[in-house]
Amino acid sequence: MTPGTSPGGLERYAVAARRATAGDDCSCSESPALFGRGHYGGVDELDDLPAAASRSSMGCGNPVAVVDLEPGDTVLDLGSGGGLDVLLSARRVGPGGFVYGIDATGEMIELARRNAAEAGVTNVEFLHGDITRTPLPDASVDVVISNCVIVLAHDKHAVLSEIARVLRPGGRVGISDIVSVDPAATSLAPVDCADTASSVERYEDDLRRVGFVLVKIVLTDPLGGGLSNAIVQAIKPAVTIRPMRASDWPQVRDIYAAGIATGNATFETSAPSWEGWDRTHLPDHRLVATADDIVIGWAALSPVSDRCAYAGVAENSIYVHPDQRGRHVGTTLLDALVAEAERAGYWTIQTGIFPENTASIAVHERAGFRVIGRRERIGQLDGVWRDTLLLERRSKRL
Repeated sequence: MTPGTSPGGLERYAVAARRATAGDDCSCSESPALFGRGHYGGVDELDDLPAAASRSSMGCGNPVAVVDLEPGDTVLDLGSGGGLDVLLSARRVGPGGFVYGIDATGEMIELARRNAAEAGVTNVEFLHGDITRTPLPDASVDVVISNCVIVLAHDKHAVLSEIARVLRPGGRVGISDIVSVDPAATSLAPVDCADTASSVERYEDDLRRVGFVLVKIVLTDPLGGGLSNAIVQAIKPAVTIRPMRASDWPQVRDIYAAGIATGNATFETSAPSWEGWDRTHLPDHRLVATADDIVIGWAALSPVSDRCAYAGVAENSIYVHPDQRGRHVGTTLLDALVAEAERAGYWTIQTGIFPENTASIAVHERAGFRVIGRRERIGQLDGVWRDTLLLERRSKRL
């Protein structure tokens, strides 16, 4: 449970903790399949946990199932309730890992501590606090999970900013939550959080604005009343993404030249001057990835036509330093470039890739691009005719 709701909301969760302790099930809805322990039906581990942990579950999903937890991970559960997701996470991270649970309801914290003690789980700690002011240091956890709690927060930007703050670079987010899918719906919502539910688009934008990439929201169970349960996933980038500056050009040019040298990146045979490159790329859509203030990759858009009908169509280029491949630098850059382009009103991004450049094809497909066709013998490189694949990404939001 999170602050930012009414005192009556806090009292409702306190009552739920007392009911679970007394042996009663708790739920936000009359449909047990949509809320609570109905989402854990296939989890055998529930058999080994205190019954009060599952009875007190009022969530809309199973966040532990939508994020990969590795042995040794440090995990934070926002709005941990009776501790079910904390205890399940503790099993997955093993004795070398640790799980924190934060909740605003004192009765839930007490219940969670009793459940952990009964289960004999020692690699956990339950903290009474506010998820908009998380009592953990910067960059202190690997994974943040939450189960149907962020929807209740009135200041979602503060919550998401806190998630970004406490996550280490490369940290993962796995959230089960409720989103608004039809604000104009006239049917009665089965839960009382309709007014505070974000749309999918708003949720995605809010996550990206605080620095997350690879944002993905998947609708799961329709709830009625214009609401749906959803899975929310995101990554805190292990690198810094920022706008390209003219002073970055020497490093950008070297990365470009390294790509050219592979023979599978472009038909160009040498890197251009800054002036030549600058003329052919859109000034507001140039990004670099940096690590320790060193440029390790870049991405940019170029116009495809000066005709008005194609004002929302651009072509992208993306290059990563060869020493940095395999660190998801390209994926992070392209995700950021696509999000920025959509905000600027670009509805289609296209690119041409040599079929041999399988790594670039995979990066683009992860970003929502699809292969439109193969252009056979479209040009010569070093006297050899080469094919290219034409890929495009059509925005679903424009």
